[in-house]
Amino acid sequence: MTDIPTAQAGLESPVRQDAPADQHHEQFVSFLVGERLYGVDIMQVREIPQWAPTTALPNQPAHTRGVLNLRGTIVPVHDLRMRFGGPQTEPKSSHVIVIVSIREKLTGILVDAVSDIISAVREDILPVPNASEMDTPAITGLVNKDETVVAIIDLDALFPADRKAAL
Repeated sequence: MTDIPTAQAGLESPVRQDAPADQHHEQFVSFLVGERLYGVDIMQVREIPQWAPTTALPNQPAHTRGVLNLRGTIVPVHDLRMRFGGPQTEPKSSHVIVIVSIREKLTGILVDAVSDIISAVREDILPVPNASEMDTPAITGLVNKDETVVAIIDLDALFPADRKAAL
């Protein structure tokens, strides 16, 4: 069993893994944004530190909170609630930043809390209803987890390399 350390409210707590990944399973780190559960490919997650204040930079998209110095590496931090068209998150010490690798660059995603590591058989990942019914093409699939639906995010689509495409 693999654990990913998280820091919430100043405590180290592991996020447990449901099942080992293999060629038929995919694993996702799931997290809360408001009442909604989202997941990202576990292979893109590097660490999950507790919220820390960021340094704002000029001329950034509204959802970009600023940058964070993570052991000498400058990491942009994005508010996922705002990225999905919601209001700006007012971060508290209970919030976390999911540090992910997108196109070999570290990026932080501000979320309310990390939930779990889920494992799904590829065939059990449900298709997303047609794009006209969904807010974003960055949601690539849906996984049922304990009577809840987890929306799987394609980070490459959510944060495209061309910044203008992200706006």
